[in-house]
Order: sequence, then C-alpha cells, then structure tokens
Amino acid sequence: MDETIRLEVVERIARIRLDRPAAFNAFGLEMIAFLADTLTGLSQDPAVIGVIITGEGKAFCAGGDLRWIAASGERFGALFHSLAAKYHQAILEIRRMPKPVVAAINGLAAGGGFSMALACDFRIMESSAVLRQAYTSNGLSIDGGGTYALPRLVGLARAMEIAAFDRAISAERALAWGLVTEVVPDGHSLRRAVEMVEEIGRLPLSSFAASKKLFTDSFNTAFESQLEKEREFLALCADHPNGREGIKAFLAKRKPSYS
Repeated sequence: MDETIRLEVVERIARIRLDRPAAFNAFGLEMIAFLADTLTGLSQDPAVIGVIITGEGKAFCAGGDLRWIAASGERFGALFHSLAAKYHQAILEIRRMPKPVVAAINGLAAGGGFSMALACDFRIMESSAVLRQAYTSNGLSIDGGGTYALPRLVGLARAMEIAAFDRAISAERALAWGLVTEVVPDGHSLRRAVEMVEEIGRLPLSSFAASKKLFTDSFNTAFESQLEKEREFLALCADHPNGREGIKAFLAKRKPSYS
C-alpha cells in the first residue's frame, strides 16, 4: 500500500486522504497510480455508497510534484506524459464512478489538485482555502479534464480569464462563480461532505448513477441520441428494484424503502 494515500471506510462512506503534507499533497507517479487503483476498487465495491477525497495538512492537493519531475532527469515531456496517463485514469474513475464523489477542499487546491476537485461531483470548500489553476504560470497547459470542466462550470469567457491570469480564487469567489457547491468554516469540509453523501445515500443510488452518466455523456452527444439514452436509462431504472419501490411508494402515499 502506498503510504501517501490513506483510505478509511466508515459507515459505507470511503474517505480518501492524500497524505504528503510536507509537499502540499503533490503526487508523483506511484502515488497517483495508487489513487487510480483505489478509486477503481471503490467503484466496484457494493459496500461503499460514496467517496470523499480530501488532503492532510494545509492543502487539498498541489497537483503533480514538480520537484519529483525535476529530480527525475531532463526528459520533462516524457515524465509528464507518463504521469498524466495515471492521473487521467484517476479522473476517469471519478467521472465513471456510479456513486457520488465529493471533494472536501481543506486548503490549497492547485494544478492537478484543482482539476481533480473540478472532476468530483460536488466540492465543499473551507473558507480560508484557495483554488488556483497554476499550470500556465509554470509554463504548462491545463490537464486533468480542467479544460473540459472549467468552461462548463463557469462559461468560456471566465475559463479563459482563469487560464490567462492564473489568479488565486478565494472560497467566496469560487462559490460566486459556481466552482464549488458550498463554503464551510475551516475544519468542517470533511464533516459536511459526509453529511452530503449520507443524504444522497438515502435516495436510490441507481437513479443517481444513471443521472451522473447521462450528464457526463451529454456534452458529446447529439440531442436526438441523448433523448434515446434517456429513454433507455429511464426503462432500466423503472425495472430496477428501486424504481419499482419508488413507484409503489408514490401510489401508496408512503415513504419509499430503497435498497
């Protein structure tokens, strides 16, 4: 097990803690590969209803470890190419996860940490935390799905502003721009993330999974094709035990009991 990633499952909620506080939880190849594998396992674990990602210490995640890159030789491009492959696997696992994934942003989220947070379904940000895309100031281009998520969350003009000027984004501004779901007092992001997953878990996760996939796929799907996908998923959900229970409960005017 990679000691830079800590996994704890409490009452069916997986808590992933990035644990390199001295390096602001920046990741190298082994760390991000282990994170991707961990997410893959949680995705298939029927005992887990949701996942929370947070950081140890003063940062959520500072992205790829540039010190590790610099110490590994002069072939920066090849190293980034390898690192991005594993990092993007982790991002894909977050987006494909048929369960809610919440980023509990306890501190700085920059570079790959910024994009990782954007890939999550929900983002709970502590009031003193800061977001920063950080790529362009270091002569790099945004990755980790950041160029996909940013314009969809804030619009193209705002995304271009974030990319061009790379200013630090406060919690207040992040909430106003739609980059985060909620802002909470310092020290409360994990607790609020747990509450959010618990709330979602009281509803049918089969419906959440279907909606998440439909939303994720919608940006690359023609309208007619999206309608057909909606029809297929609607039928699948209706045949699922949760769908049957929801319909019966509605007709009987009682509270549903979902599996």
